Amino acid sequence: MDRRRFIQQGSAFVSIGGGAVAATGLGLPLAALAQSRKETVRVLAEGAPNSQDPHGDGVSRESLGLFTNVYDRLINFDRVQLSPGVFKYDYGRFRGELAESFEQSADGRTLTFRLRRDATFHDGRPVTANDVKWSLDRAVSLPASKRQLGTGSLENPSQFSVVDAHTFRITLPRADRYTLPNLALSFASVLNAELARSHATAADPWATEWVKANAAGGGAYRVENFTPGQQVIYARFDGWKSGAAPQVRRAVFQVVPSASNRVAALLKGDADVALQLPPKDLDALTDTTRAKVLSIPVTTSFRFVAFNTQAKPFDDVRVRQAIAYALPYTSLLRGASLGRSEPLYGARSDKPTSSRFPQPYPYETQLLRARELLAQAGYAKGFKTSFSYNVGDATLAEPAALLIQEALAKVGIELSIEKVPGAQWGTLQTEKKLPFFIDSSSAWFNDPDYFFRIFFQGDWRWNFGSFRNEELARLVEQARWETDRARYDRAIRRAIEIAFEQVPLVPLWLPAFEAALQPDLQGFTYYIHGQVDFRPLVRA
Repeated sequence: MDRRRFIQQGSAFVSIGGGAVAATGLGLPLAALAQSRKETVRVLAEGAPNSQDPHGDGVSRESLGLFTNVYDRLINFDRVQLSPGVFKYDYGRFRGELAESFEQSADGRTLTFRLRRDATFHDGRPVTANDVKWSLDRAVSLPASKRQLGTGSLENPSQFSVVDAHTFRITLPRADRYTLPNLALSFASVLNAELARSHATAADPWATEWVKANAAGGGAYRVENFTPGQQVIYARFDGWKSGAAPQVRRAVFQVVPSASNRVAALLKGDADVALQLPPKDLDALTDTTRAKVLSIPVTTSFRFVAFNTQAKPFDDVRVRQAIAYALPYTSLLRGASLGRSEPLYGARSDKPTSSRFPQPYPYETQLLRARELLAQAGYAKGFKTSFSYNVGDATLAEPAALLIQEALAKVGIELSIEKVPGAQWGTLQTEKKLPFFIDSSSAWFNDPDYFFRIFFQGDWRWNFGSFRNEELARLVEQARWETDRARYDRAIRRAIEIAFEQVPLVPLWLPAFEAALQPDLQGFTYYIHGQVDFRPLVRA
């Protein structure tokens, strides 16, 4: 469905650390060993899911992959083919998932969804409109999902109504171009309301503690085993009705911190997908027929360093600008990314070239200018601070952190590098306890005004710089509803100028999504979270 016109619609062993470990020792049932390779997929990654709650706070990126496979939404993004066997989600088109059809009123304010009558949850309970309402009531009541769904005018339980057991309705205060895309995200996942409510308490009416550790879904896969920090084992739910039955019966997601071990397992046929590989390994795998390397340009993702702009010394814009002039951009791009990315630095003007965003910032390595700015801010002799990265992102973040530590020492800034466990990373970002750090993130949607709303304002995790600027907030709100393209572009250009000047975070590059697969694996579909959707995977 086009959002611009809303109409009806294995291997028995795995190599870990250089040794062969029997799969049964990893928690796999013996039955899994008899499954044909055609029906089993093993994914190796650097980080792990830390929650089973799609509405929860502080979830890891890997958890978004779990939500995609374990829960259904009313609708999902359609997809487009990029190359034989490789697809990407289509931001502008949608298809029904739990909803077999859906329609919009002429004024764009009322959305009606007709549910599949044969859909059930994993425990066999029928999915009803009451489950959808309770789930969305929950989503707009819990902090993380509330903030995201609010970007599409989904804000209050009073907007959601049950027409009958299989008809659900949403009423909007005004037509909103971001409503449908938000309903296709995992934040709008539908939970088994009866099951979740049975674990609620007076202190925890939405059963957040229970759902964090237990799935309550009806998606294409059940969680068969969840070992925090180590692995998740999925089994196909044969009662799934929201799409064609997946070919993959069992999927294993395992944490293998060593990139070289992930590569070795892939080349030996002990793994099917290897995520978060360093550029040097991807370069090497490109030259072999034993693996297929995906490289998908992503215009909504970016690698960056961020400051807590509400804490000293980063509350002084001159300190932030000084660091922006001291960063070793070329070394970072070549040393950490090996040039496999699009630079976001070195613009010739402090005025934006267009309303596209992200676009290159007007900073490059100028140590003299950095020292001058530090002196103006009262830090002529520099200062000491911590610089953090997520252990689950170490493949790129660790070499980058060392390069940044070395570069900033040249202007008197002494960094102590802190390696933060992946399970704690999201919480520390949400609670604004990281003064200075490196990370990467993605905007769910491609529009510049959305990008600014998510990353440059608000009291939430994704405002990485804890940035507050009244003029930028007014400009973004103006652009949010603007239908005149020229006025939209003017507002966004001014917002970009503010970002250039105030630098609450310093973009480094636009990465490509890259992964290595077994050559016979087809149907891989890229979503902005960069995790694996098992549902469309097939063996050629």
